[in-house]
Amino acid sequence: MMQRQARHGLNLHTRDLACGRGETVLVRDLSLSVPPGGALLLRGANGVGKSTLLLTLAGLLRPMAGTFAFGGADPDDGPFRHYCGHKNAVRSRQSVLETLRFWVAINGSGGLTPEAALERTGLGRATGLDAGYLSAGQQRRLVLARLLVSPRAVWLLDEPSAALDADGQALLTELLAEHLDTGGLAIIATHDEITLPRSATLELGTRP
Repeated sequence: MMQRQARHGLNLHTRDLACGRGETVLVRDLSLSVPPGGALLLRGANGVGKSTLLLTLAGLLRPMAGTFAFGGADPDDGPFRHYCGHKNAVRSRQSVLETLRFWVAINGSGGLTPEAALERTGLGRATGLDAGYLSAGQQRRLVLARLLVSPRAVWLLDEPSAALDADGQALLTELLAEHLDTGGLAIIATHDEITLPRSATLELGTRP
């Protein structure tokens, strides 16, 4: 399935944004801006709302108060956000290549071919292997390959470096830097050190 891909160059603005689960508010009174080519690193202890904020920005949870908007997004361009949660969402009995082709069918093409994306992420020799046999770090690399086959302007990533070895973390940083260099935008929940140009850090925590 082909889809028009959103152009890069979007920005994010939130105003008095509050989000949470059920009736529990985890993040409140959040007003910020992230420019095109910028990254925002979400930090804080488990349970303070990093994942919930990402889900809200992905449009999967309704804000409890306030607003947010991705400036420059054109509905005619089609989907413009990639949300990758902390779970890898792979089918254990589906091959690595079939898994990526499935995501192309869902998200659209326009980027690297599945074969080229797997080579880029270090999985070129595992294309015929069932995804369930991949290590946790290899499965995270497969998630990164998903970003490369279907270009979108906004990456919303929940713990993308989890289980990655040193080479995998270097690859993640490289891919993020390339995305930002083309005017892409990234919001990343992480406990790890990720050094990026034009990045800011938001420390989330419980409030009375």
